Amino acid sequence: MVASNIKRSKLTENLKSELIEIAGEAITPGECRRLELPIARLPTQTWVSLPITVINGLNSGPKLWLSAAIHGDELNGVEIIRQVVENVEPKLLSGTLIAVPIVNVFGLIGQSRYLPDRRDLNRSFPGSKNGSLASRLAYLFMKEIVSRSTYGIDLHTASMHRTNLPQIRANLQDSETRRCAQAFGAPLLVHAMTRDGSLRQAATKRGIPILLYEGGEALRFDKEAIRMGVEGIERVMEYLEMYQFFVHKNPVKSIEVDKSKWIRASRSGIFRLEVTLGEKVLKKQKLGIIADAFGESSIKVRASVNGIVIGYTQNPLVNQGDGIVHLAILN
Repeated sequence: MVASNIKRSKLTENLKSELIEIAGEAITPGECRRLELPIARLPTQTWVSLPITVINGLNSGPKLWLSAAIHGDELNGVEIIRQVVENVEPKLLSGTLIAVPIVNVFGLIGQSRYLPDRRDLNRSFPGSKNGSLASRLAYLFMKEIVSRSTYGIDLHTASMHRTNLPQIRANLQDSETRRCAQAFGAPLLVHAMTRDGSLRQAATKRGIPILLYEGGEALRFDKEAIRMGVEGIERVMEYLEMYQFFVHKNPVKSIEVDKSKWIRASRSGIFRLEVTLGEKVLKKQKLGIIADAFGESSIKVRASVNGIVIGYTQNPLVNQGDGIVHLAILN
């Protein structure tokens, strides 16, 4: 057991949890409560609400939030959170689990990455009380969820027509964030600084360690990415001494990288992929072929670096300049 765990254990031993208040409702120790946090009305005047499940443990401990579907078409995280919540018995939990499986409710209803005004919610944090719909939703999430948490895990997939190898993206230069990332046990850990307007940036500025999990594709359930996400979150909860699940095999040792690169199409055409997710490739290795519809004219797509395939396009129709294969760079 690492020293930080020992210290945390001594601080929380035999300490009872306290009430936690979200959306104006108090959740008592040992209670699991489903909440609806009003966001805004539709043009029909029907309220749209943020669904939240809060599990407040009997004993004190970290407060971990789980969020998914910040991009409304990214569904794996919705299922990951459902399974994690189902596996937690409130009376055996130390600390608090705040689960928000659908953050961008508007996008999910429309099966869209974006909000109705085409804004990207994950470029709108920390938000504003009187700004755009995206900005108001970001502000509400920061106020009601992030401000009550000490750790966070945000769940994503690739964007439309792409798929991603299960991976953790995080600031690995922060020691506690790094330990959480290693505990998660994804095949790949990518050191990534925060993007302006992202939830990860807003939480980091508040000193909250946060992991971003990517796996699978939009509008699809990927069983393996879901399994890795569930087990990863549960391993982080075990590291934080929030819960003991007893069922996990030791994860594979994660590969750590700090740079990645998209290989782009040098011409338009039909792309035939010849590599798989997680495959290691060498510089100048063939990744696939771009050809015309009849295959009479074609070019080879080659890796420009040594790397691991961490994502690629699912759509064989490509335009010149499109990102078609994403490589984590191996030194």
